[in-house]
Order: sequence, then C-alpha cells, then structure tokens
Amino acid sequence: MRIGELSRLTGVSVRALRYYEEEGLILPARGGNGYRDYCDGADEMVRQIRGLIECGLPTRIIRDILPFLDGPADLLPQVPCPRMLDQVAAEREQLDRRIRCLTRNRKAIDAYLRAARTAASEAGELQDEETAARSPEPATR
Repeated sequence: MRIGELSRLTGVSVRALRYYEEEGLILPARGGNGYRDYCDGADEMVRQIRGLIECGLPTRIIRDILPFLDGPADLLPQVPCPRMLDQVAAEREQLDRRIRCLTRNRKAIDAYLRAARTAASEAGELQDEETAARSPEPATR
C-alpha cells in the first residue's frame, strides 16, 4: 500500500509517516518508481507507534522496544544494556503516573456527571411541578 492509503487507514499524517521512517520505526519497500510500498500489517504497526508516542515515549525508546511488542521472548538481547533498561523503567514509571492521574480525572468527571445529572433531574421535576401549579385548572362542563 502507498503512503497516502496508510495515512487514510491510520489517521496519521503523511508527514508523520515520513518521520517514522526517518527514525527507523517503519521500513517501507521502494518500488522501481521510488514510491514507498508498505506491507500488510503496516497500519497496525503505525497505530502501535502512534499509541506509544501519545503515551509519551520518545521515538528513540520506541525504536528499541518495537521489536519486542509481538514476541519479546524470541527477540530478547542476550545482554540487555543497563542504561536502556533504566530508561525503559523510567518511562514505565512515567506511564504509571499518567495512568494514576487519568484514573483520578476520570473519577472526578464521573462524580461531576452524577451530580449534574441528579441536579438536572431534580430541576426537571421541580420545573414540571411549577408548570403544573401555574397552569389553569381545566374547565369543567
């Protein structure tokens, strides 16, 4: 598939896809005409990369951990670099902090929605009672 189609499938701009290629995150084949040709599954890889970037991981770490996303046991280096392990552990801790913050924010939003819906419901009932009290009694014949 060509770069424009990959962009449409993933919602990632062509410019970002070129950047991913520059960073070594995706490696398209090149046709005889020089056009990029992405293999089947490239859309899932791009979505995975986008998700990792949105979580705050820098591309240099994504590049190093990307091969481990589908089968870490097969690709684990024989001697992991201690510096890399420290960087990935620090990024994981940052993700944990963000998850805790997002969870707190979601709970606050849930509480707000419950209170607002209750208030709106009570106001609606009160408004219905006030409307009924103001309307004239139906005429009897």
